[in-house]
Amino acid sequence: MSGSTPLTPDEKREAFCRATSHFAKRYADQIEQGMTDADLETALKDYLGIFGGHCGHELDITFQGAGLKIWASREMHNHMTARPILQGTATVKIARYVYNIAEPDDNQLSLI
Repeated sequence: MSGSTPLTPDEKREAFCRATSHFAKRYADQIEQGMTDADLETALKDYLGIFGGHCGHELDITFQGAGLKIWASREMHNHMTARPILQGTATVKIARYVYNIAEPDDNQLSLI
């Protein structure tokens, strides 16, 4: 992985979407009501689970609920030595953006 170019923002989003492919369906009711950061973090941790991954497409993806970590690269990677592309609050933020999850006490109307 040391010689590869960094992933593009679109590739990072694709990796996140593949790692959380059924998240919106599983948590549809909570998403509709809005979720606090703590609620969203708990849901993501539960959804990502102990450890998992996908390969065989253009990106090799590994994820774990502990730390909300997602690794992705264009070739196989070692999650023990590679840096995650998303972790912690960055994973919560992209989930809020991708799945349009409002804060429950936010009175701002959605622009979507």
